[in-house]
Amino acid sequence: MKKMKTKSDYELLKSMCAIHAPSGNEVAMKDFVLDYIKTHVKSWKHQPKIYAGKDFQDNIILVFGKPRTAVFAHMDSIGFTVRYGNQLVKIGGPVLKEGTKLIGLKDEKWHDASLHIALNKDKSLKGLEYVSDVLFDTGTELTYKPNWREDKDFVQCCYMDNRLGVYNALRLAETMKDGALVFSTWEEHGGGSVAYLQKFLAEKYGIRQGLISDISWISDGVHFGKGPVISMRDSLIPRKSFIRRIIDIAKKHACAYQLEVEGSGGSDAKELQMAAFPWDWCFIGAAEENVHTPDEKVHKKDIENMIALYKVLLKAL
Repeated sequence: MKKMKTKSDYELLKSMCAIHAPSGNEVAMKDFVLDYIKTHVKSWKHQPKIYAGKDFQDNIILVFGKPRTAVFAHMDSIGFTVRYGNQLVKIGGPVLKEGTKLIGLKDEKWHDASLHIALNKDKSLKGLEYVSDVLFDTGTELTYKPNWREDKDFVQCCYMDNRLGVYNALRLAETMKDGALVFSTWEEHGGGSVAYLQKFLAEKYGIRQGLISDISWISDGVHFGKGPVISMRDSLIPRKSFIRRIIDIAKKHACAYQLEVEGSGGSDAKELQMAAFPWDWCFIGAAEENVHTPDEKVHKKDIENMIALYKVLLKAL
């Protein structure tokens, strides 16, 4: 008998990777996440209080029960802004590769474009331009053209960073009893929203612990299929005693994980560390290959182990 074809477990992630939401214009992701919450919330084990709207700009906070820990997942992505004519300015830190396929909105229709890297005679960067059949209006954002790929072990597309962090948070919502989920903005281009979101959580709920649901990178010490990364440091250094607690909990519950030490990179954690409240924080996430390109690649086992580790930590911390 022929086996019935089933949908991928990652249809939600696939849908989110295709949403246009560069830093500063996260409205489409905000609307998608809010619609998802309203559609699925009744099936969740516990019902959250939803904070969104004018006082929260394009951010969303879900609060379950008596929260002790907040999970931060940024909704924005990298990309480019049209300057004048065919000129482009980077949003965040996209990897620059000649001919990269882009898309942008013109007259309420999506149009294809490609990246052109203009060089000086000495091969230094002169500027960035786009090539397209249409002339986009000044201020239009161009983002990577989605190309979802999936096999038995891997998922691959643009914007795994950080739609996968959002996916993790939405999966946690299904069973979360006590905790807060924060869907933030602007992270890829300097941040800003977590500064007031953490203040709201600290003052209203007394929360002082944050887990950063974001994506790291494959390196000489981080490998596919070995579990999500528990980052001991990047450009910032979290409090060692809090990191040790997290590692001890992961060991006690036999959770798969890898330890990461880097000297660069950052996340929403920077605004927790600089806050006027005593936040502890740790970056925990699956690692990807081809960072900030249209081909970000993540192992499925690392995704599932990321969700499992977060579930354990939210109960134990």
